[in-house]
Formats: sequence, structure tokens, C-alpha cells
Amino acid sequence: QPQLMESGGGSVQTGGSLRLSCTVSPYIDDNYFMAWFRQAPGKEREAVAAFERGGSTSYADSVKGRFTISKDNTKNTVYLQMNDLKPEDTAVYYCAADREVWKVVQGIPDYWGQGTKVTVSS
Repeated sequence: QPQLMESGGGSVQTGGSLRLSCTVSPYIDDNYFMAWFRQAPGKEREAVAAFERGGSTSYADSVKGRFTISKDNTKNTVYLQMNDLKPEDTAVYYCAADREVWKVVQGIPDYWGQGTKVTVSS
């Protein structure tokens, strides 16, 4: 069972960048589909970016062209590079994983990190 720990959150101004990291213990198992979700205050949790079958990636429409999901198996880390941040990107960001891609797509993966907070000010 993977254990996930996010880091890299913080406060930035509109237009700024942050890179979130998700350290996976004991290692990144390529049988698991990895994803990033976020939950803004008073809103439902939403998928932001994910690895899907064949290593393809998918993104929420609201972040396409600005966010990039990547991973480095040698460092057991999944990243979310966030550029051109906007106030509406303010949320707690979670790393998640599951062996079943449909559960990731449905937003119900079994394994979650504790979250890292991102605040974007105007």
C-alpha cells in the first residue's frame, strides 16, 4: 500500500508558479495510477491532473496549459508544476493513487496524502 506525502504548497501572487511534490513510499509502483486533486473552501473536491493508461495524462479544463503532472521514479516523487496561478486555484491540493484507473477518474482513489495548501492572492 502506497503512502503519499505532499509538499510545496504556499502563498503566491497571481501569475506566479509553484511546484508541488508527492513523495511515494515505499516507491512508485507503476501498477498504480497517480493523480492530483484539489478542494477549495466551500467547494467539492475536483480532479486536477492524472496519469492514465499507457502513461497518458489528463487535466481539468481549468488548468490545461498551465499545470503539468510528471513523475520521477528514481526519486519516488510525483510533481505538479503550476504556472500562471490564479486566485481560483486557491485550494488544498491532494496527491492520490489507486490500482484502478476508473476509481481515479471517478474521484474515489483508495490512497490519499494529507494535502498541501496553495493560496493565490490577487
